[in-house]
Amino acid sequence: MNSYDAIIIGTGQAGPSLAARLAAAGMRVAVIERGKFGGTCVNTGCTPTKTLVASAYAARVVQRAAEYGVSVTGSAPIDLSRVKARKDAVVEQSRSSLESWLTSLANVNIYRGHARFVAPRTVTVGAETLYGEHVYIDVGGRPTVPGLAGISRVPYLTSDSMMELQALPEHLIVVGGGYVGLEFAQIYRRFGSRVSVVEMGSKLLGREDSDVSDAVSGILAAEDIEIRLDAKCLALERGEHETIRLRLDCREGARTVTGTHVLLAVGRTPNTDDLGLERAGIEVDSRGYIKVDEALKTSAGNCYALGDCNGRGAFTHTAYNDYEIVADNLLTSANRRVSDRIPIYALFIDPPLARAGLTEGEAHRAARKTRVARWPMTAVARAREKGETQGFMKFLIDPHSRAIIGAAILGVGGDEAVHSVLDAMYAQLPYTAVRHGVRIHPTVSELIPTALGELDSD
Repeated sequence: MNSYDAIIIGTGQAGPSLAARLAAAGMRVAVIERGKFGGTCVNTGCTPTKTLVASAYAARVVQRAAEYGVSVTGSAPIDLSRVKARKDAVVEQSRSSLESWLTSLANVNIYRGHARFVAPRTVTVGAETLYGEHVYIDVGGRPTVPGLAGISRVPYLTSDSMMELQALPEHLIVVGGGYVGLEFAQIYRRFGSRVSVVEMGSKLLGREDSDVSDAVSGILAAEDIEIRLDAKCLALERGEHETIRLRLDCREGARTVTGTHVLLAVGRTPNTDDLGLERAGIEVDSRGYIKVDEALKTSAGNCYALGDCNGRGAFTHTAYNDYEIVADNLLTSANRRVSDRIPIYALFIDPPLARAGLTEGEAHRAARKTRVARWPMTAVARAREKGETQGFMKFLIDPHSRAIIGAAILGVGGDEAVHSVLDAMYAQLPYTAVRHGVRIHPTVSELIPTALGELDSD
């Protein structure tokens, strides 16, 4: 048996950085990876999708060129093979750089294969058996495939297999109106596909406030993306001429949607079902997520779960923060907790939606009183100059402390501008401190104090 100070299972956003820091502290570290280095973010998530978003944005700029006084002669068709090649090159550079760096670290041994627990803090990888004083599980997740009638007889796509498309779908049906589905919907509409989004809920982005959801729906509908709400999927069927038919239970509209391709974007499933967790005494919840406490410790001693598999955040930035929490607590007795972080994330359609802290709905359900400041992107000079005025800013203020407790910026540059608000939220500054700050003109961020200033006249 090979003994280590730490065993790290998986090389997503938490694992490699944790390995480097523990090794630098003099620990002997084993890293186990069964597939590609970098996890979801590098291989099938953030890196490739945002590369596709960039290509889709370029296509949209060409489509709107005349609005800017630019004449584009001839047609400008999408060459999906070149789009894919660019995406693949960006992914390969990110993955190979990570792998080269990680394999070069002193005190780190890399094992390639599937890790399975055989006892507490003891795993096998192929013919090898490893024991770790501490074990860190960073195995991520995979796209959920629902138990839909007919699914075994009809070809379908997930967010993983979408990355391998070589030809443009004539008509893409997206099942799911969440973040993954909407990003792909806009990408492929801008590439030239017809797109239909089917969502069983009453609105897109079910966690968001209705004003945000409605505005996103309007942005997508303006690009001729069909949106079907309150539409429960009943079955997938083969149609005529190699088409795919989706039967629906819906209040309004046709009971079927027919397309050439269907993307299932209905959530993710943690990769925890084949690790032998029960042999290590590690408990999972009803959905398969590993149960962890505020320090990310599992039910088994000296075993931790980081990243998507712990159900405490499904983003690259939360996974990286998991690493910081675990490393700081272990090496500096920092007593950091998951609940110390403010929820923040973005939907990378164009324009993007950035969200931080509470929504109005969440504040209402928690019986928290709020004041709300709003500002339309049509009143942002930078947005007008760029010809990208869709969306708005919204900020939630605690009336007693006057602190900002929530923010939504749907608009050009919102994914960057929101961070100045986030800094104020972490510092627990009153909104007046942000209100009085001077920003560069013309930027999107300069209108945040202006929007907050509206509260002064209430």
